[in-house]
Amino acid sequence: MKPALLIVDDDEDIRTQLKWALCGDYTIFLAEDRASALEHVRAQRPAVVLLDLGLPPHPATPEEGFAILAQILACESRTKVIILSGQGERTNSLRAIGEGAYDFLCKPPEVEELKVILKRAFHVSQLESEFRDSQEPDQKGSFEGMIGSSAPMQSVFETIRKVSGKEAPVLILGESGTGKEMVARAIHHRSSRKAGSFVAINCAAIPESLIESELFGHEKGAFTGAHAQRQGRIEMADGGTLLLDEFGELPLAIQVKLLRFLQEQTIERIGGRKEIKVDARLITATNVDLKQAMALGKFREDLFYRVAVVTIKLPPLRERLGDTMVLAQAFLRKYAQENGRSSLKFRQDAIRAIEQHNWPGNVRELENQIRRAVIMADGSTVIAEDLELRDSSGEAPLRSLKEAREEVDRQMVQDALRKHGSSITATALELGISRPTLYELMEKLGIKRD
Repeated sequence: MKPALLIVDDDEDIRTQLKWALCGDYTIFLAEDRASALEHVRAQRPAVVLLDLGLPPHPATPEEGFAILAQILACESRTKVIILSGQGERTNSLRAIGEGAYDFLCKPPEVEELKVILKRAFHVSQLESEFRDSQEPDQKGSFEGMIGSSAPMQSVFETIRKVSGKEAPVLILGESGTGKEMVARAIHHRSSRKAGSFVAINCAAIPESLIESELFGHEKGAFTGAHAQRQGRIEMADGGTLLLDEFGELPLAIQVKLLRFLQEQTIERIGGRKEIKVDARLITATNVDLKQAMALGKFREDLFYRVAVVTIKLPPLRERLGDTMVLAQAFLRKYAQENGRSSLKFRQDAIRAIEQHNWPGNVRELENQIRRAVIMADGSTVIAEDLELRDSSGEAPLRSLKEAREEVDRQMVQDALRKHGSSITATALELGISRPTLYELMEKLGIKRD
């Protein structure tokens, strides 16, 4: 079966000419206005659309064409829309690319050039479809809500599978934002304790004067303000799992009491005299180098060996080759759906920005930036500016190098355009890039066609 191609143009002669020129390779559908175009999009779901900008009821302006472009992408966000632009509409071409069009051609198009562009558009569409198909099983079968096909993450998943059915304490190491609590929850969910409580506490977020009460609880009247008896987090986790996040921040005095709990499985509330039996599995997590902390006398060696029976090291996002873009797409789908913008997709410059950023805040930073971008994005695409990626100093990463590269790129593009009389095709060939990439580069560098 030939792939479906929709041609939208109010000029009957052009529609007929294009149909006869292309019907040998494609199943052609014709439309002359918005209603018929959208009817074909919904019914036939063509992978590629040729769209004229000047359409009724206002053929002298491009606004109807832009409205149809937006509606096509809202209906089928993956459609490759190629704009057919009249000589007087060239200034609108870059706008069309920015609003999600795949490419554009000046009217009347050269048939051989059009065939090459159409062939490439259908090929890209097919590759994207195959990629989505290959990713869907991974998404559906994501490991306990975690996504990661990279070798380091597959190793983490395998360790979780092995350790979940055991009772040994687990120490999770990793930078902030790598997903340590998700790993702890996965262990709990796959264990025999999954029917019990999962209790998590961030040790660094609680003042040192209150941490003992939070962990072990207190009796009524144990100290000023203790107006009632209160269970601690350890006691709350009886029959389940206790996660101590930022474990390396625990004061030494609390480390001693925790060691006793691990040895005897009993606790005493503050102000209490009764030993309370608690059956809870302990999982600890930290981004602190505990061996260095031990060397400095800030962490007890005997406690370390108690909690680190099994150690899981979570890789930072920058070391998870191939995972960053998969995670970004997953977060985009999630937050776009939540905000009623399911047609949103990344523009190429946004993809490059995501892939080139170092992500010091790891998965948490990536998720937060995508969530923000969904809110800030205009139209149907997320662009690089929507992500607002910054380094720790608040400046754009590698700013001086970026500016130098842009200056070189600007000079090369301008020289090639002058050499070839502003011919986009010839300029793109000389620079070794595609036409859409050249248009995008010109827009990014602020270069206008003469």
